[in-house]
Amino acid sequence: MQMGRAKDIVLKVIPATIANPFVKAHHYSGSVVGNSKLHFGVFLGGQLHGVMSYGPSMNKQQMIGLVEGTGWNEFMELNRMAFDSVLPRNSESRAIAMSIRLLKKYAPQVKWLISFADACSCGDGTIYRAANFVLTGIKPNEALCILPDGTRLHKMALSANPTTPRKELGGRCYFDYTNGRFAWKDFLQASGSRLLEGWQLRYIYFIDPECRKRLTVPEIPFSKIDEIGAGMYKGEKVTQAARHAITTPE
Repeated sequence: MQMGRAKDIVLKVIPATIANPFVKAHHYSGSVVGNSKLHFGVFLGGQLHGVMSYGPSMNKQQMIGLVEGTGWNEFMELNRMAFDSVLPRNSESRAIAMSIRLLKKYAPQVKWLISFADACSCGDGTIYRAANFVLTGIKPNEALCILPDGTRLHKMALSANPTTPRKELGGRCYFDYTNGRFAWKDFLQASGSRLLEGWQLRYIYFIDPECRKRLTVPEIPFSKIDEIGAGMYKGEKVTQAARHAITTPE
């Protein structure tokens, strides 16, 4: 049940001990990103109803080159964003904007942000577009798979800890399926998993406007999403008009 108005939400820095249990309970993946360093709680009426977690990109070496001349600690990834059903419509994009203002205080060295919209499970990034992010990448899903029992696993999570036993795999680890190699296709075949149909979209927000001039990849017009059939909402293909109807209050 939704309550209040989006303009009534309040953001505060919260510890991981509070943020992580909320994310596990409300994020579609049921998991947290281990390198998240800065967590913002989204409060309404004094109660926690959302969490936004920022940290270094898990693929930092590759992502840093998206903006020429970026220092090692001058960008961060919004790598987890979880909200319950109580928050009113438009709270997500408003919370992003508020978190960016707080980042200027708590992480003043950060000049740009990156985040990904996982259209296989959620949507194609409506909230990022509403928060003035720039679309810089659209690609078919190659990293999120579904196990025979319906459990979803991400390639990056497995690759980050390839020798760690996982309950989703019955106590086995990634390397058990690949003979100790980083071989994603071998894992999919050996585990009986399949890639989810859908897309991954990459968004960037420029805290320092000068960084936009140094972007090393083309900016992609939002219209491209529908042109190539990448429009999705909660894992289902939709058109831009349908997305607008879903996300816009009556």
